[in-house]
Amino acid sequence: MLKTRIIPCVLLKNGQLVKSIEFKDFRTIGHLTSSMRIYNARNVDELIILDIDASKNAQIDFESIQDLAKECFMPLTIGGGIKTLEDIQKILNLGADKIAINSQALKDPAFIAKAANRFGSQCIVCSIDVKRKGEQFCVYDKGNLLQINPLELALEYQKQGAGELLLTSVDFEGKAKGYDLELLKIFQNRLKIPLIINGGLSKPSDALKALNLGADALAGAYIFHFSQYTPKDIKEELAKEGFAVRLI
Repeated sequence: MLKTRIIPCVLLKNGQLVKSIEFKDFRTIGHLTSSMRIYNARNVDELIILDIDASKNAQIDFESIQDLAKECFMPLTIGGGIKTLEDIQKILNLGADKIAINSQALKDPAFIAKAANRFGSQCIVCSIDVKRKGEQFCVYDKGNLLQINPLELALEYQKQGAGELLLTSVDFEGKAKGYDLELLKIFQNRLKIPLIINGGLSKPSDALKALNLGADALAGAYIFHFSQYTPKDIKEELAKEGFAVRLI
């Protein structure tokens, strides 16, 4: 049985790790090195870092990525601003284990296939940000709501060779009120690749609800820095409910 993963998902901005609320109102988490040491000590399963400066058409912060990789003793996923196979190669060479693609996948879904063919699907994570418009879920990209069905997009990414999907609810991101379960229901039992849900994790019961609706892995930021709960608390609660987790 595959183990359920607990994954901090934080943002890289101006050489610092930050968290946000609805992708704005940024709050500094801490220095790269000290934050990595905390994650290592807390026995998280993986780490996702999204370079938001690079996502806004700035240069990828390769220097900070190298610093992160040196201190990170768990699988590391890096995203933000990736546009070419050479970008992916450089990030992997610096020590990352996976890369996350968002805007470039939207622009050119065939880029996923090219990346998967060269580097293997196992290291290609496709990221989809979703925001509500009335009763409808829309793909969100760089401040714009797109008339694209998130599930149909995810299925296309899977077809192109993505190894995993990172699904973030912009409406719930940073608010610590639980995951967007209505969004998760749309994806339930529809993908063959692992689904990482992100945005809203605040307590162990949120994790249980998401897993019962088909999520394969749990990402968050607030809970790991500004709450009373630790990754171990989440894992122990999941283990009590029969989910396989990595406990040390």
